[in-house]
Amino acid sequence: MRLCVLFSGGKDSTYAVHLAKQAGHEVACLLSMAPHNKESFLFHVPNMHMTELQAKSMEIPLVLVQTSGKKTQEYMDLKQALQTIKKTQRIQGIVTGAVNSIYQATRMQTIAHELGLYCFNPLWQTKPSAHWHELLLQGFEIMLVSVAAHGLDKKWLGKTITSENVDALIALERSHGISPIGEGGEYESYVVDAPLYWKKIRVQQFKDEWKGLQGTRHIMRAQLVAKPKSVSTDIIPARKRPTMKARRKKR
Repeated sequence: MRLCVLFSGGKDSTYAVHLAKQAGHEVACLLSMAPHNKESFLFHVPNMHMTELQAKSMEIPLVLVQTSGKKTQEYMDLKQALQTIKKTQRIQGIVTGAVNSIYQATRMQTIAHELGLYCFNPLWQTKPSAHWHELLLQGFEIMLVSVAAHGLDKKWLGKTITSENVDALIALERSHGISPIGEGGEYESYVVDAPLYWKKIRVQQFKDEWKGLQGTRHIMRAQLVAKPKSVSTDIIPARKRPTMKARRKKR
Protein backbone atom coordinates (compact mmCIF):
# COMPACT_ATOMS: atom_id res chain seq x y z
CA MET A 1 0.00 0.00 0.00
CA ARG A 2 1.22 3.52 -0.79
CA LEU A 3 1.40 5.51 2.46
CA CYS A 4 2.31 8.85 4.00
CA VAL A 5 3.89 8.81 7.46
CA LEU A 6 3.14 11.67 9.87
CA PHE A 7 6.70 12.44 10.86
CA SER A 8 8.08 14.52 13.75
CA GLY A 9 11.67 13.31 13.78
CA GLY A 10 11.13 11.70 17.17
CA LYS A 11 11.51 8.06 18.12
CA ASP A 12 7.89 6.98 17.63
CA SER A 13 7.27 8.42 14.17
CA THR A 14 10.69 7.25 12.99
CA TYR A 15 9.93 3.75 14.24
CA ALA A 16 6.55 3.95 12.49
CA VAL A 17 8.41 4.54 9.20
CA HIS A 18 10.60 1.54 10.01
CA LEU A 19 7.59 -0.72 10.66
CA ALA A 20 5.71 0.45 7.57
CA LYS A 21 8.69 -0.43 5.38
CA GLN A 22 9.20 -3.69 7.24
CA ALA A 23 5.57 -4.65 6.55
CA GLY A 24 6.18 -4.20 2.84
CA HIS A 25 4.37 -0.90 2.32
CA GLU A 26 5.63 1.87 0.05
CA VAL A 27 6.32 5.08 1.97
CA ALA A 28 5.53 7.72 -0.64
CA CYS A 29 6.46 10.63 1.61
CA LEU A 30 6.82 11.97 5.13
CA LEU A 31 4.60 14.80 6.37
CA SER A 32 6.04 17.07 9.06
CA MET A 33 3.80 19.73 10.60
CA ALA A 34 5.83 22.57 12.13
CA PRO A 35 3.72 24.47 14.69
CA HIS A 36 4.42 28.08 15.64
CA ASN A 37 2.67 27.49 18.96
CA LYS A 38 5.02 25.83 21.46
CA GLU A 39 1.97 24.47 23.30
CA SER A 40 0.57 22.56 20.33
CA PHE A 41 -1.74 19.73 21.45
CA LEU A 42 -1.28 17.69 18.30
CA PHE A 43 2.26 18.14 17.05
CA HIS A 44 5.87 17.76 18.19
CA VAL A 45 7.57 21.17 18.42
CA PRO A 46 11.40 21.08 18.87
CA ASN A 47 13.72 20.98 15.86
CA MET A 48 11.12 20.38 13.16
CA HIS A 49 13.48 21.99 10.64
CA MET A 50 15.82 19.07 11.22
CA THR A 51 13.37 16.53 9.81
CA GLU A 52 14.75 17.46 6.38
CA LEU A 53 18.10 15.88 7.27
CA GLN A 54 16.40 12.72 8.52
CA ALA A 55 14.31 12.42 5.37
CA LYS A 56 17.43 12.89 3.26
CA SER A 57 19.20 10.11 5.15
CA MET A 58 16.24 7.77 4.60
CA GLU A 59 15.89 8.89 0.98
CA ILE A 60 12.17 9.55 1.41
CA PRO A 61 10.51 12.76 0.13
CA LEU A 62 9.46 15.19 2.88
CA VAL A 63 6.53 17.59 2.91
CA LEU A 64 7.12 20.26 5.60
CA VAL A 65 4.06 22.37 6.42
CA GLN A 66 3.90 25.38 8.73
CA THR A 67 0.89 25.59 11.05
CA SER A 68 -0.23 28.03 13.72
CA GLY A 69 -0.42 25.18 16.21
CA LYS A 70 -3.70 26.49 17.58
CA LYS A 71 -6.06 23.70 18.57
CA THR A 72 -8.70 24.02 15.82
CA GLN A 73 -6.52 25.48 13.08
CA GLU A 74 -3.79 22.83 13.33
CA TYR A 75 -6.39 20.13 12.73
CA MET A 76 -7.60 21.87 9.59
CA ASP A 77 -4.02 22.50 8.42
CA LEU A 78 -3.23 18.79 8.76
CA LYS A 79 -6.37 17.78 6.90
CA GLN A 80 -5.63 20.20 4.07
CA ALA A 81 -2.03 18.98 3.80
CA LEU A 82 -3.13 15.34 3.62
CA GLN A 83 -5.81 16.16 1.09
CA THR A 84 -3.16 17.71 -1.15
CA ILE A 85 -0.79 14.78 -0.64
CA LYS A 86 -3.54 12.31 -1.47
CA LYS A 87 -3.97 14.01 -4.85
CA THR A 88 -0.31 14.61 -5.68
CA GLN A 89 1.24 11.43 -4.22
CA ARG A 90 -1.75 9.11 -4.75
CA ILE A 91 -1.51 7.75 -1.22
CA GLN A 92 -3.98 5.19 0.10
CA GLY A 93 -3.36 5.67 3.79
CA ILE A 94 -1.43 7.35 6.59
CA VAL A 95 0.79 6.04 9.38
CA THR A 96 1.12 7.61 12.83
CA GLY A 97 3.43 7.06 15.78
CA ALA A 98 0.65 7.31 18.37
CA VAL A 99 1.17 4.97 21.32
CA ASN A 100 -1.28 5.87 24.10
CA SER A 101 -2.65 9.32 23.26
CA ILE A 102 -6.35 8.92 22.52
CA TYR A 103 -6.50 12.64 21.64
CA GLN A 104 -3.92 12.26 18.87
CA ALA A 105 -5.07 8.88 17.61
CA THR A 106 -8.75 9.80 17.32
CA ARG A 107 -8.01 12.99 15.42
CA MET A 108 -5.75 11.20 12.98
CA GLN A 109 -8.37 8.49 12.50
CA THR A 110 -11.09 11.08 11.94
CA ILE A 111 -9.10 12.96 9.30
CA ALA A 112 -8.26 9.70 7.54
CA HIS A 113 -11.91 8.69 7.54
CA GLU A 114 -12.98 12.05 6.16
CA LEU A 115 -10.45 11.77 3.33
CA GLY A 116 -11.17 8.12 2.56
CA LEU A 117 -7.73 6.95 3.70
CA TYR A 118 -6.62 4.01 5.78
CA CYS A 119 -4.97 4.87 9.10
CA PHE A 120 -2.24 2.69 10.60
CA ASN A 121 -1.15 3.05 14.25
CA PRO A 122 1.51 0.30 14.47
CA LEU A 123 2.72 1.31 17.95
CA TRP A 124 -0.71 1.57 19.57
CA GLN A 125 -0.78 0.33 23.19
CA THR A 126 2.82 -0.88 23.08
CA LYS A 127 4.24 -1.41 26.57
CA PRO A 128 6.78 1.38 27.28
CA SER A 129 9.60 -0.84 28.50
CA ALA A 130 9.21 -3.26 25.59
CA HIS A 131 9.00 -0.33 23.16
CA TRP A 132 12.22 1.24 24.41
CA HIS A 133 14.18 -2.00 24.47
CA GLU A 134 12.99 -2.85 20.96
CA LEU A 135 14.17 0.54 19.69
CA LEU A 136 17.61 -0.01 21.17
CA LEU A 137 17.77 -3.58 19.88
CA GLN A 138 17.00 -2.33 16.38
CA GLY A 139 19.87 0.16 16.58
CA PHE A 140 18.01 3.45 17.01
CA GLU A 141 20.13 6.27 18.46
CA ILE A 142 17.79 8.67 20.23
CA MET A 143 18.59 12.04 21.77
CA LEU A 144 16.31 13.86 24.22
CA VAL A 145 15.87 17.40 22.87
CA SER A 146 13.21 18.65 25.27
CA VAL A 147 12.41 17.89 28.92
CA ALA A 148 9.50 19.28 30.90
CA ALA A 149 8.83 17.33 34.09
CA HIS A 150 10.08 16.77 37.63
CA GLY A 151 12.76 14.11 37.52
CA LEU A 152 14.03 15.17 34.11
CA ASP A 153 16.70 17.67 35.04
CA LYS A 154 19.61 19.16 33.10
CA LYS A 155 21.50 15.88 32.95
CA TRP A 156 18.78 14.44 30.71
CA LEU A 157 18.68 17.25 28.15
CA GLY A 158 20.72 16.24 25.11
CA LYS A 159 21.32 12.76 26.53
CA THR A 160 21.42 9.82 24.14
CA ILE A 161 19.35 6.94 25.49
CA THR A 162 21.26 3.67 25.70
CA SER A 163 20.89 0.24 27.28
CA GLU A 164 22.83 1.65 30.25
CA ASN A 165 20.41 4.48 31.08
CA VAL A 166 17.05 3.46 29.60
CA ASP A 167 15.96 1.67 32.78
CA ALA A 168 16.57 4.87 34.77
CA LEU A 169 14.26 6.72 32.37
CA ILE A 170 11.58 4.03 32.64
CA ALA A 171 11.88 4.06 36.45
CA LEU A 172 10.79 7.73 36.52
CA GLU A 173 7.23 6.52 35.99
CA ARG A 174 7.22 5.04 39.48
CA SER A 175 9.14 7.83 41.20
CA HIS A 176 7.70 10.88 39.41
CA GLY A 177 4.68 9.71 37.42
CA ILE A 178 6.41 10.41 34.09
CA SER A 179 5.29 8.58 30.98
CA PRO A 180 8.31 6.49 29.91
CA ILE A 181 7.52 7.20 26.27
CA GLY A 182 7.02 10.94 26.81
CA GLU A 183 3.66 11.07 25.07
CA GLY A 184 2.32 13.48 27.67
CA GLY A 185 4.95 16.05 26.70
CA GLU A 186 7.36 15.08 29.48
CA TYR A 187 10.11 14.96 26.88
CA GLU A 188 10.66 15.07 23.13
CA SER A 189 13.25 13.15 21.15
CA TYR A 190 15.25 13.36 17.94
CA VAL A 191 16.57 10.28 16.14
CA VAL A 192 20.16 10.71 14.96
CA ASP A 193 20.56 7.16 13.67
CA ALA A 194 18.26 4.30 12.66
CA PRO A 195 18.34 1.20 10.46
CA LEU A 196 16.72 3.12 7.57
CA TYR A 197 19.34 5.88 7.68
CA TRP A 198 22.01 5.59 5.02
CA LYS A 199 24.07 8.11 6.97
CA LYS A 200 24.11 9.08 10.62
CA ILE A 201 23.29 12.61 11.80
CA ARG A 202 26.03 14.40 13.71
CA VAL A 203 24.91 17.45 15.71
CA GLN A 204 27.57 20.13 15.31
CA GLN A 205 26.07 23.13 17.05
CA PHE A 206 23.20 23.56 19.50
CA LYS A 207 21.77 25.98 22.04
CA ASP A 208 20.10 24.94 25.29
CA GLU A 209 17.23 27.03 26.63
CA TRP A 210 15.65 26.70 30.07
CA LYS A 211 12.41 28.16 31.41
CA GLY A 212 11.60 26.77 34.83
CA LEU A 213 11.34 22.99 34.55
CA GLN A 214 11.32 23.05 30.76
CA GLY A 215 14.52 22.71 28.81
CA THR A 216 14.96 22.59 25.04
CA ARG A 217 18.01 21.74 22.97
CA HIS A 218 17.77 23.76 19.76
CA ILE A 219 19.86 22.10 17.07
CA MET A 220 21.52 24.89 15.12
CA ARG A 221 23.66 22.87 12.74
CA ALA A 222 24.06 19.20 11.89
CA GLN A 223 25.42 17.09 9.06
CA LEU A 224 25.15 13.59 7.63
CA VAL A 225 28.22 11.42 8.18
CA ALA A 226 29.09 7.96 6.93
CA LYS A 227 28.31 5.04 9.21
CA PRO A 228 31.08 2.64 10.22
CA LYS A 229 31.38 -0.16 7.68
CA SER A 230 30.60 -2.71 10.38
CA VAL A 231 27.15 -1.17 10.94
CA SER A 232 24.38 -2.89 9.00
CA THR A 233 21.47 -0.92 7.56
CA ASP A 234 19.33 -4.06 7.27
CA ILE A 235 16.04 -4.06 9.13
CA ILE A 236 15.90 -6.58 11.98
CA PRO A 237 12.45 -8.16 12.33
CA ALA A 238 10.65 -6.76 15.37
CA ARG A 239 9.91 -9.35 18.02
CA LYS A 240 6.24 -10.22 18.54
CA ARG A 241 5.12 -7.07 16.77
CA PRO A 242 1.44 -7.29 15.71
CA THR A 243 0.65 -6.98 12.02
CA MET A 244 -0.12 -3.42 10.92
CA LYS A 245 -3.88 -3.03 10.89
CA ALA A 246 -5.87 -0.12 9.60
CA ARG A 247 -9.35 1.26 9.77
CA ARG A 248 -11.22 3.21 7.20
CA LYS A 249 -14.70 4.61 7.40
CA LYS A 250 -17.15 3.00 5.04
CA ARG A 251 -18.13 5.46 2.39
